[in-house]
Amino acid sequence: MLVIDPPLVAKVPAWARPRGLVLHEVDAAYLAGAALNSLDNLVRNDFVWAGVWRQRLALQSAAAAVNLTGRREDESSLRDTHYLRGAGDDPGPSGHLLMAWRQLASRTTGCDEETVRPLAEKHFSLHWDEGLAEVVANAEDMVASSRPAPALAAEIAAAVYRARPDAELLAIWLADMLLAQKFRWPVPVPLLIGQVSSPVFKFGENRKRIRPGGEGWGRAVFLAYAIAATEACELGADLAQRAGRLAGVAPKLRARGSGDVIKLLLSDDAVPGSWSSPKLSARGARRLFDRLGELGAVRELSGRPTFRLYGL
Repeated sequence: MLVIDPPLVAKVPAWARPRGLVLHEVDAAYLAGAALNSLDNLVRNDFVWAGVWRQRLALQSAAAAVNLTGRREDESSLRDTHYLRGAGDDPGPSGHLLMAWRQLASRTTGCDEETVRPLAEKHFSLHWDEGLAEVVANAEDMVASSRPAPALAAEIAAAVYRARPDAELLAIWLADMLLAQKFRWPVPVPLLIGQVSSPVFKFGENRKRIRPGGEGWGRAVFLAYAIAATEACELGADLAQRAGRLAGVAPKLRARGSGDVIKLLLSDDAVPGSWSSPKLSARGARRLFDRLGELGAVRELSGRPTFRLYGL
């Protein structure tokens, strides 16, 4: 029988949510620390829906990264490309960015060259050089320092950008990886990139975007993590409710293989309606998804009558 954790998800205190203009870095750091403490409590609970939670955050992050490059794909089109492309098909530049953040949200923490170089070359289309290698080699010493996690995240992003201005997206990806490593989270949580186009990263009369290491970068990163942690906890609370509904209808399911489908729904952003397994045919899966939809346990995410995608 499926047992879902009660939806008691840590919330960021109202006073820790940035409101209005925060001028001083020390105040921004205080807000980041409080918000990330709540997020840390959520992560350490290791809810059974943590997989879909991280992958939803990865999808949001990838959409923000794509937007930063000037391309137009939104979350829906990125999801379509990922789940509906043929085996071996190139996902394209935007699809590779989604894969980069999905990898962040599904692998153990680590900033070594063995981990970062293949990702940089494959998903960020970066030529690996001594500058990037040196920054990554210094990451272990950074984690061992006594400095706060968001400060180290800001520092490694700035270091990557100084070495390679063309590697800004990788810099922000590494910031989340280092943050997770400092907190000793088993798997990172995608956070920072989703805030990079927000007002906290705007500076000066022209409201230009602050680049890694630029004036106001540290304060902006602290505020961004405070906001991102708040939003991640809110998403967690929502998914806890949805997972609870799924648990409630699980005993009513009679199809063989329904347990496998439920596990997929709890571990990933979406499941194609054409999914099948040795226990459950594609036709049987479609009937199962229809049943789950009638019971209010899943949503159809594509809005299409065919090639459908389902998720919490």
